[in-house]
This record gives sequence, C-alpha cells and structure tokens, in this order.
Amino acid sequence: MASLAEVRREEPEEEVSPMDPVARPEELRLLEALLFASAEPIDQATLAKRMPDGVDIKQALAQLQAEYAPRGVNLVRVANKWTFRTAGDLSWLMTRESTETRKLSRAAIEVLAIVAYHQPVTRAEIEEIRGVVTSKGTIDVLLETGWIRPRGRRKTPGRPLTFGTTDGFLSQFSLEALGDLPGLEELKGTGLLDSRLPTGFSVPSPSDDAALREDEEPLEPGDTLELLLAPAVEPEAEEEPQAESEAAAELETSAEAEIEAEAEVVAEMETDEPDAAEPAEEPDADEPDERADEAGDHDGAEKGE
Repeated sequence: MASLAEVRREEPEEEVSPMDPVARPEELRLLEALLFASAEPIDQATLAKRMPDGVDIKQALAQLQAEYAPRGVNLVRVANKWTFRTAGDLSWLMTRESTETRKLSRAAIEVLAIVAYHQPVTRAEIEEIRGVVTSKGTIDVLLETGWIRPRGRRKTPGRPLTFGTTDGFLSQFSLEALGDLPGLEELKGTGLLDSRLPTGFSVPSPSDDAALREDEEPLEPGDTLELLLAPAVEPEAEEEPQAESEAAAELETSAEAEIEAEAEVVAEMETDEPDAAEPAEEPDADEPDERADEAGDHDGAEKGE
C-alpha cells in the first residue's frame, strides 16, 4: 500500500505562474515607470514624447487607468495631467488627528481672570477694571473655547450682556469650584502680586451660583452663541410683492411727472428768448437795389463836378 506522501506526489500540483509579461503591452510598463517616478502630475504631451513611435497614448492611458481602478492606487487626471493617487474610499487611512496647543494672548488671560473673579461682569466693567478698551475678538476667543458664557443682561440702559465662567473652565484648570481659585495671600505668596499693594486692595471671592442676580435679566430666545459671535445685522423689512409693485409704480409716475414739468419749463424759456441768430431778409430779385442806385447817383455827381 502506497504511503500518503507518495499519493500526494502522484497528484498533479497546480503551478501558479506569474503574469506573462508578453501579454501585457510594453507601453503600459513605461507609463507606470514614468508616473511613479514623477513627483508631479505629467501632461499627456510629455508622456507621448517618452513613448515609442506608433503608441496610441490616449488608449494606453485609458487601459492603465482601467487596470488600476479596483486597486488601492488609482490613475487619475488632474488639471489635464496624469498622476497616481490613493483611492478615494481609502483616504481615511491617511487621516491623522493632532492636537494643536495655542497660547492665549495676555489680553485674553486678563479678561478671563476678570470674568472668573468678578462674575457676573459686563464688557464695560471689564474695560473699567483693565483700564483699556477690550476688543470683541478677545471675548470671542474665550466664548469659542467654552470657558466663558453669557449669563444674562444687566438691568441698565442698553441691557449689556453679563459673562461668567463655565464647567469647561473648571475642568481646564482642575478646579472643583470657583472657590478654589487663589486668594490675595496665595497670589502674594506665589509672587503674582506685588507686596506693596495700594490701601484697600482686595481680591473678590468668586461664586458658583448660576442663579441670576437682582440686577440681571434672563437672556432672550434669540441670544444664541452664533449670534453673539457674528456681527449684528439689521433685519430687512419684508414687503409683499404687491406693495413693492405699487411703490415702484408710484416712483415711475412721479419721475415721469418731474420730467414733463422740466420739459415744459425749458420749452417756455426757449419761447420767451429772442432769436439772436435770425438770418437777415434777402432783397427780392425783382426790386431794384436802392443802395446800388444811391451809389451810382453819388458817383455821377462827383464826375460832373
């Protein structure tokens, strides 16, 4: 009885032969080499110059594009030039997420500190404490980071917004509550405050109370963060199509009336003015010229004398 190994030897083995290079046109290999080696897309005319004589470059590119269509790298045409690109459905493999740390400006840090210690505080009060004008961009940066938020509106003329900190502010600075912010003595000990402070200087005690104060009003439904960050745009008054057509008709009528009145005034002025350039009447051809007769008589009298 033949062994299992011998039986396996007797069975014909399926040989996997590589693709016959003769079956694939040579111009496709040349195009592959040129396109892979090029750092930038290549136009069709440049590729045609590198190909052997008699090669249909359009057909060769179309065939090569069809071969690479199901692969991870595709032959694409960009701005009338050809290049290899990663397949569109695999672009997620090339995506890399990174966190970019940005430092706040000194103005933003000052505004954030004032909001944290003096909340609820308005923009005018922030400027009064800092002693300089606070740009809208500084507050916008803090609103976008989610460290401050609009609390309400102050019950004063103009109803300015009041700002306060958020839970994101506490999470960013690892604080359980606003009461954990350093006080006057702690700031002096860390060297953040000068030991020679003016008389009566104090650091307020911030509060986590989210309830509105007596001098605050709740925000209106339209006071969303998107509207607060975007510049204020006055809403345009919507008019009905009929009203617009009537207004346009009235304007056209009034314009026509003005034009007609001006035309009448100009016509009256032209009628009243005398014709300065009116041509002189020519003498009738049948009547004798009196001037010519007088000139002839005068010449005759002089000859007689």
